Amino acid sequence: MDINQLEVLVAVARERSFSRAAERLHRTQPAISQAIRRLEADVGEVLLDRSSKDGTLTAAGVVLHDYALQMLNLRRSARESIKELGDLQRGKITLSANEYTVSCLLPIIKAYREEHPQIRVEVKRSLASRIPGEVLGRDVEIGVVSFKPGDLQLRALPVVTDELALITAPSHPLAGKQSVSVRELGIETFIAHNVRSPYREQVVKTFEKFRTPLNISMELPTLESIKRLVEQQAGVALIPRLAAQTEITKGTVSALKVREMLFERRLYLIYRKNATLSHAARAFLKLARRVPEGETHNELP
Repeated sequence: MDINQLEVLVAVARERSFSRAAERLHRTQPAISQAIRRLEADVGEVLLDRSSKDGTLTAAGVVLHDYALQMLNLRRSARESIKELGDLQRGKITLSANEYTVSCLLPIIKAYREEHPQIRVEVKRSLASRIPGEVLGRDVEIGVVSFKPGDLQLRALPVVTDELALITAPSHPLAGKQSVSVRELGIETFIAHNVRSPYREQVVKTFEKFRTPLNISMELPTLESIKRLVEQQAGVALIPRLAAQTEITKGTVSALKVREMLFERRLYLIYRKNATLSHAARAFLKLARRVPEGETHNELP
Protein backbone atom coordinates (compact mmCIF):
# COMPACT_ATOMS: atom_id res chain seq x y z
CA MET A 1 0.00 0.00 0.00
CA ASP A 2 1.61 3.22 -1.20
CA ILE A 3 0.99 6.49 0.63
CA ASN A 4 0.70 8.29 -2.68
CA GLN A 5 -2.17 5.96 -3.61
CA LEU A 6 -3.85 6.85 -0.33
CA GLU A 7 -3.39 10.49 -1.19
CA VAL A 8 -5.21 9.85 -4.47
CA LEU A 9 -8.08 8.12 -2.65
CA VAL A 10 -8.50 11.07 -0.29
CA ALA A 11 -8.38 13.55 -3.19
CA VAL A 12 -11.03 11.65 -5.20
CA ALA A 13 -13.29 11.40 -2.14
CA ARG A 14 -12.85 15.12 -1.39
CA GLU A 15 -13.33 16.35 -4.96
CA ARG A 16 -15.95 13.67 -5.79
CA SER A 17 -14.40 13.51 -9.23
CA PHE A 18 -11.45 11.76 -10.86
CA SER A 19 -10.75 14.73 -13.12
CA ARG A 20 -10.82 17.33 -10.33
CA ALA A 21 -8.64 15.05 -8.18
CA ALA A 22 -6.18 14.87 -11.08
CA GLU A 23 -6.08 18.68 -11.26
CA ARG A 24 -5.60 18.98 -7.50
CA LEU A 25 -2.68 16.54 -7.51
CA HIS A 26 -1.23 17.83 -10.80
CA ARG A 27 -1.53 14.42 -12.40
CA THR A 28 -3.37 13.01 -15.39
CA GLN A 29 -6.80 11.41 -15.00
CA PRO A 30 -5.51 8.02 -16.27
CA ALA A 31 -2.81 8.12 -13.60
CA ILE A 32 -5.46 8.76 -10.95
CA SER A 33 -7.58 5.87 -12.19
CA GLN A 34 -4.55 3.56 -12.27
CA ALA A 35 -3.59 4.48 -8.71
CA ILE A 36 -7.10 3.63 -7.47
CA ARG A 37 -7.08 0.29 -9.31
CA ARG A 38 -3.71 -0.64 -7.79
CA LEU A 39 -4.91 0.31 -4.34
CA GLU A 40 -8.05 -1.79 -4.77
CA ALA A 41 -5.93 -4.72 -5.93
CA ASP A 42 -3.71 -4.32 -2.90
CA VAL A 43 -6.53 -4.32 -0.33
CA GLY A 44 -8.69 -6.80 -2.27
CA GLU A 45 -11.79 -4.59 -2.13
CA VAL A 46 -13.59 -2.13 -4.38
CA LEU A 47 -13.14 1.31 -2.85
CA LEU A 48 -15.20 3.56 -5.14
CA ASP A 49 -18.70 3.04 -6.45
CA ARG A 50 -18.17 3.43 -10.21
CA SER A 51 -21.89 3.57 -10.90
CA SER A 52 -22.29 6.80 -8.95
CA LYS A 53 -19.90 8.71 -11.24
CA ASP A 54 -19.07 11.09 -8.36
CA GLY A 55 -16.34 9.27 -6.45
CA THR A 56 -18.66 7.86 -3.81
CA LEU A 57 -16.80 5.58 -1.41
CA THR A 58 -17.87 2.03 -0.74
CA ALA A 59 -17.99 0.72 2.83
CA ALA A 60 -14.41 -0.53 2.43
CA GLY A 61 -13.48 2.80 0.90
CA VAL A 62 -14.86 4.68 3.91
CA VAL A 63 -12.79 2.56 6.32
CA LEU A 64 -9.60 2.96 4.29
CA HIS A 65 -10.27 6.67 3.79
CA ASP A 66 -10.25 7.24 7.56
CA TYR A 67 -6.93 5.45 7.89
CA ALA A 68 -5.56 7.28 4.86
CA LEU A 69 -6.35 10.63 6.50
CA GLN A 70 -4.50 9.57 9.65
CA MET A 71 -1.47 8.45 7.66
CA LEU A 72 -1.37 11.64 5.60
CA ASN A 73 -1.68 13.69 8.77
CA LEU A 74 1.19 11.71 10.29
CA ARG A 75 3.29 12.35 7.21
CA ARG A 76 2.57 16.06 7.44
CA SER A 77 3.37 16.08 11.17
CA ALA A 78 6.63 14.22 10.54
CA ARG A 79 7.66 16.75 7.90
CA GLU A 80 6.76 19.65 10.17
CA SER A 81 8.65 18.12 13.09
CA ILE A 82 11.75 17.58 10.99
CA LYS A 83 11.52 21.16 9.73
CA GLU A 84 11.19 22.36 13.33
CA LEU A 85 14.41 20.53 14.16
CA GLY A 86 16.16 22.42 11.40
CA ASP A 87 14.59 25.68 12.56
CA LEU A 88 15.62 24.85 16.16
CA GLN A 89 12.01 24.96 17.32
CA ARG A 90 12.35 21.56 18.96
CA GLY A 91 15.03 19.01 19.75
CA LYS A 92 17.56 18.10 22.41
CA ILE A 93 21.30 18.33 22.87
CA THR A 94 23.11 15.93 25.18
CA LEU A 95 26.53 16.74 26.63
CA SER A 96 28.90 15.07 29.06
CA ALA A 97 31.03 16.84 31.65
CA ASN A 98 32.48 16.36 35.12
CA GLU A 99 31.96 18.52 38.17
CA TYR A 100 34.72 20.91 37.15
CA THR A 101 34.34 21.16 33.38
CA VAL A 102 30.60 21.77 33.59
CA SER A 103 31.49 25.20 35.02
CA CYS A 104 32.75 26.39 31.64
CA LEU A 105 29.47 25.29 30.05
CA LEU A 106 27.20 27.45 32.18
CA PRO A 107 27.60 30.77 30.32
CA ILE A 108 27.35 28.96 26.97
CA ILE A 109 24.20 27.13 28.06
CA LYS A 110 22.69 30.39 29.30
CA ALA A 111 23.36 32.13 25.98
CA TYR A 112 22.17 29.07 24.05
CA ARG A 113 18.88 28.90 25.94
CA GLU A 114 18.31 32.61 25.31
CA GLU A 115 18.71 32.05 21.56
CA HIS A 116 16.97 28.66 21.37
CA PRO A 117 14.49 28.35 24.26
CA GLN A 118 12.70 25.39 22.66
CA ILE A 119 15.78 23.15 22.74
CA ARG A 120 16.19 20.89 25.74
CA VAL A 121 19.74 20.80 27.14
CA GLU A 122 20.83 17.69 29.04
CA VAL A 123 24.26 17.51 30.69
CA LYS A 124 25.33 14.10 31.97
CA ARG A 125 27.92 13.84 34.73
CA SER A 126 30.85 11.57 33.99
CA LEU A 127 34.50 10.98 34.79
CA ALA A 128 36.81 12.95 32.51
CA SER A 129 38.56 9.76 31.39
CA ARG A 130 35.28 8.30 30.15
CA ILE A 131 33.95 11.31 28.25
CA PRO A 132 35.84 10.71 24.94
CA GLY A 133 34.49 7.15 24.86
CA GLU A 134 30.96 8.38 25.49
CA VAL A 135 31.25 10.79 22.56
CA LEU A 136 32.68 8.10 20.28
CA GLY A 137 30.00 5.66 21.43
CA ARG A 138 27.28 8.23 20.59
CA ASP A 139 25.99 8.29 24.17
CA VAL A 140 26.36 12.07 23.94
CA GLU A 141 27.01 14.44 21.05
CA ILE A 142 29.46 16.78 22.80
CA GLY A 143 31.83 16.31 25.73
CA VAL A 144 33.74 18.83 27.84
CA VAL A 145 37.27 17.90 28.89
CA SER A 146 40.38 19.63 30.22
CA PHE A 147 42.73 17.89 27.80
CA LYS A 148 42.97 17.46 24.05
CA PRO A 149 42.11 13.83 23.24
CA GLY A 150 44.60 11.93 21.14
CA ASP A 151 41.94 9.95 19.26
CA LEU A 152 41.91 11.04 15.61
CA GLN A 153 38.16 10.37 15.41
CA LEU A 154 37.51 13.35 17.68
CA ARG A 155 37.62 17.08 17.06
CA ALA A 156 38.41 19.46 19.91
CA LEU A 157 37.16 23.04 20.09
CA PRO A 158 39.03 25.15 22.70
CA VAL A 159 36.59 27.29 24.67
CA VAL A 160 38.38 28.63 27.74
CA THR A 161 41.73 28.76 29.52
CA ASP A 162 41.78 28.14 33.25
CA GLU A 163 44.46 28.37 35.92
CA LEU A 164 45.24 26.93 39.33
CA ALA A 165 44.22 29.08 42.30
CA LEU A 166 44.97 28.82 46.00
CA ILE A 167 41.71 29.61 47.77
CA THR A 168 41.48 30.65 51.41
CA ALA A 169 38.89 32.06 53.74
CA PRO A 170 38.77 35.90 53.55
CA SER A 171 40.07 36.07 57.14
CA HIS A 172 43.13 33.92 56.39
CA PRO A 173 46.53 35.69 56.81
CA LEU A 174 47.37 35.03 53.12
CA ALA A 175 44.06 36.42 51.84
CA GLY A 176 45.40 39.92 51.27
CA LYS A 177 48.17 38.78 48.92
CA GLN A 178 48.13 38.53 45.15
CA SER A 179 50.56 35.62 45.07
CA VAL A 180 52.61 33.39 47.35
CA SER A 181 55.56 31.04 47.06
CA VAL A 182 55.33 27.29 47.54
CA ARG A 183 57.73 27.60 50.50
CA GLU A 184 55.17 29.78 52.32
CA LEU A 185 52.64 26.95 52.17
CA GLY A 186 54.51 24.34 54.19
CA ILE A 187 52.60 25.26 57.36
CA GLU A 188 49.17 25.27 55.74
CA THR A 189 46.49 22.63 56.10
CA PHE A 190 45.22 21.55 52.70
CA ILE A 191 41.84 20.18 51.68
CA ALA A 192 42.10 18.11 48.50
CA HIS A 193 39.93 16.33 45.98
CA ASN A 194 40.16 12.56 46.34
CA VAL A 195 40.19 11.89 42.59
CA ARG A 196 43.74 11.59 41.33
CA SER A 197 44.52 13.70 38.28
CA PRO A 198 47.53 14.99 36.29
CA TYR A 199 46.85 18.40 37.86
CA ARG A 200 47.23 16.96 41.36
CA GLU A 201 50.43 15.15 40.38
CA GLN A 202 51.92 18.44 39.19
CA VAL A 203 51.14 20.01 42.56
CA VAL A 204 52.72 17.13 44.48
CA LYS A 205 55.86 17.21 42.35
CA THR A 206 56.20 20.97 42.77
CA PHE A 207 56.05 20.71 46.56
CA GLU A 208 58.63 17.91 46.42
CA LYS A 209 60.88 19.96 44.13
CA PHE A 210 60.96 22.82 46.65
CA ARG A 211 61.24 20.40 49.58
CA THR A 212 58.10 21.77 51.14
CA PRO A 213 55.64 19.55 53.04
CA LEU A 214 52.18 19.25 51.50
CA ASN A 215 49.92 18.75 54.50
CA ILE A 216 46.69 17.24 53.21
CA SER A 217 44.39 16.81 56.17
CA MET A 218 41.17 16.08 54.33
CA GLU A 219 40.21 14.56 50.99
CA LEU A 220 36.69 15.08 49.70
CA PRO A 221 34.71 13.84 46.69
CA THR A 222 33.42 17.17 45.37
CA LEU A 223 34.74 20.64 44.70
CA GLU A 224 31.63 22.10 46.34
CA SER A 225 32.40 20.42 49.65
CA ILE A 226 36.02 21.61 49.46
CA LYS A 227 34.93 25.21 48.92
CA ARG A 228 32.45 25.08 51.81
CA LEU A 229 35.17 23.88 54.22
CA VAL A 230 37.57 26.58 53.00
CA GLU A 231 34.85 29.16 53.69
CA GLN A 232 34.57 27.72 57.20
CA GLN A 233 38.33 28.23 57.73
CA ALA A 234 39.02 24.48 57.91
CA GLY A 235 42.00 24.80 55.57
CA VAL A 236 43.13 26.03 52.15
CA ALA A 237 42.81 24.35 48.76
CA LEU A 238 44.34 24.36 45.31
CA ILE A 239 41.56 24.14 42.73
CA PRO A 240 40.86 25.49 39.23
CA ARG A 241 39.94 29.15 39.45
CA LEU A 242 36.93 28.65 37.21
CA ALA A 243 35.45 26.19 39.71
CA ALA A 244 35.55 28.84 42.44
CA GLN A 245 34.68 31.90 40.35
CA THR A 246 31.26 32.41 41.96
CA GLU A 247 32.72 32.36 45.49
CA ILE A 248 35.63 34.60 44.46
CA THR A 249 33.22 37.13 42.95
CA LYS A 250 30.99 37.06 46.03
CA GLY A 251 33.98 37.40 48.34
CA THR A 252 33.30 34.23 50.32
CA VAL A 253 36.78 32.97 49.42
CA SER A 254 39.98 34.72 48.39
CA ALA A 255 42.11 33.49 45.49
CA LEU A 256 45.88 33.76 45.10
CA LYS A 257 48.43 32.61 42.59
CA VAL A 258 51.25 30.30 43.58
CA ARG A 259 54.27 31.64 41.70
CA GLU A 260 55.83 28.25 41.08
CA MET A 261 52.52 26.72 39.99
CA LEU A 262 51.20 28.92 37.22
CA PHE A 263 49.58 25.93 35.61
CA GLU A 264 47.19 26.76 32.80
CA ARG A 265 45.01 24.34 30.95
CA ARG A 266 42.56 24.61 28.11
CA LEU A 267 39.03 23.30 28.27
CA TYR A 268 37.68 21.74 25.08
CA LEU A 269 34.35 20.80 23.60
CA ILE A 270 34.90 17.48 21.84
CA TYR A 271 32.73 15.84 19.19
CA ARG A 272 33.02 13.13 16.57
CA LYS A 273 34.91 14.05 13.42
CA ASN A 274 32.80 13.76 10.25
CA ALA A 275 29.72 13.06 12.38
CA THR A 276 26.24 14.11 11.31
CA LEU A 277 25.51 16.23 14.34
CA SER A 278 21.99 17.34 15.15
CA HIS A 279 20.95 20.87 14.27
CA ALA A 280 20.87 21.60 18.01
CA ALA A 281 24.47 20.41 18.51
CA ARG A 282 25.77 22.35 15.51
CA ALA A 283 24.11 25.50 16.84
CA PHE A 284 25.72 24.89 20.25
CA LEU A 285 29.22 24.62 18.75
CA LYS A 286 28.62 27.70 16.62
CA LEU A 287 27.58 29.70 19.68
CA ALA A 288 30.54 28.38 21.71
CA ARG A 289 32.89 29.82 19.09
CA ARG A 290 31.21 33.22 19.49
CA VAL A 291 31.17 33.49 23.30
CA PRO A 292 34.22 35.55 24.33
CA GLU A 293 36.52 33.59 26.61
CA GLY A 294 36.29 36.20 29.34
CA GLU A 295 32.55 35.65 29.64
CA THR A 296 33.07 32.10 30.83
CA HIS A 297 34.68 33.52 33.97
CA ASN A 298 31.81 35.83 34.78
CA GLU A 299 29.35 34.90 37.48
CA LEU A 300 25.90 33.94 36.30
CA PRO A 301 23.06 35.99 37.73
